[in-house]
Amino acid sequence: MTVSNVGAKRRQPSLAQLRAFAAVAEHLHFRDAAAAIGMSQPALSGAVAALEETLEMTLLERTTRRVLLSPAGERIAVRARAVLAEVGSLLEEAEAVRAPFTGTLRLGVIPTAAPYLLPTVIGLVHDRYPALDLQVHEELTAGLLDGLATGRLDLLLLAVPLGVPGVTELPLFDEDFVLVTPLDHPLGGRQDVPRERLREVTLLLLDEGHCLRDQALDVCREAGRADTPVTTTAAGLSTLVQLVAGGLGCTLLPATAVTVETARNPRLRTSTFAAPAPARRIALAARRGAARAAEYGELATALRPLPVRTLD
Repeated sequence: MTVSNVGAKRRQPSLAQLRAFAAVAEHLHFRDAAAAIGMSQPALSGAVAALEETLEMTLLERTTRRVLLSPAGERIAVRARAVLAEVGSLLEEAEAVRAPFTGTLRLGVIPTAAPYLLPTVIGLVHDRYPALDLQVHEELTAGLLDGLATGRLDLLLLAVPLGVPGVTELPLFDEDFVLVTPLDHPLGGRQDVPRERLREVTLLLLDEGHCLRDQALDVCREAGRADTPVTTTAAGLSTLVQLVAGGLGCTLLPATAVTVETARNPRLRTSTFAAPAPARRIALAARRGAARAAEYGELATALRPLPVRTLD
């Protein structure tokens, strides 16, 4: 036996019908209701009659002098107002979504960039895009890429190249690596250190999983160092710099981190490399074909010429 789906065949009231009835329910007068919503009185009357036919009930009691709501009409009027209010909210939300740089932007940042670049990013967003709700998540590169792929994150700020299919990179700037040494180290304070000198340096690195660790190892290999024995590591750059200050070795810092991490420590010296200096590239990364790709491109353009703000 086949059971018919009566509900699926039932006609649905239109928004115009609900709007007309809600106006009459508010004004209890056809002429005033028609003027309030910009309809002709015949059109308004027709819309209310069509709603009654659709719902198969009498909503209004009409007399020669006044209009009254029937008991059913009083109940339906409450629902009609609620539906119209929700439709209004939907339209407002759609308008907000259409407007650029509104809503939520979930930004993922690597730990070796977050403390040094976020002041610039946050300052720019507050100044230029005050309606944007920026939410920041600090994670290692692998976690950020997973978040981007699953939709947990919208945009990433990290070191590239990534070499990940389906990810678009928007380069921001290249920054040199700086050699940080103890105060009495023979390379301390030099402005032209050949990268080959890294063969003889005890190099302190971040823990595995940090892209900066891999980049430092790449620099060592380029300098002709076949292997880099690692006996001491750190979870963050601040700890790494303290280990250098304690005389346990040297390390490489990205240029944007130097002021924050070394300026207040008299037991450290910094040295720059002879050209071409080893460097890393910082970029924004987004899913290829992202709906907000134009906004991400504009944000990258806005960030490129800005000086990096520091926390000190």
